[in-house]
Amino acid sequence: MTEEQIRHARGLLTDPENTITFVAKLLGISRTTIYKYVPELAAGRDSLVAGSASALSAPRT
Repeated sequence: MTEEQIRHARGLLTDPENTITFVAKLLGISRTTIYKYVPELAAGRDSLVAGSASALSAPRT
């Protein structure tokens, strides 16, 4: 998975209507690959949404 695909997957997964299966099919990868490259999913999708909110507010360096 490229960095761009990882960012895209994370962005799509912050919407609760997008399932992991849907995102995997959209990106042409397996669900296992998403779990491998987006490890915060292991803690649940809520952690992904919380992480994206803090990432949006964090200043870029």
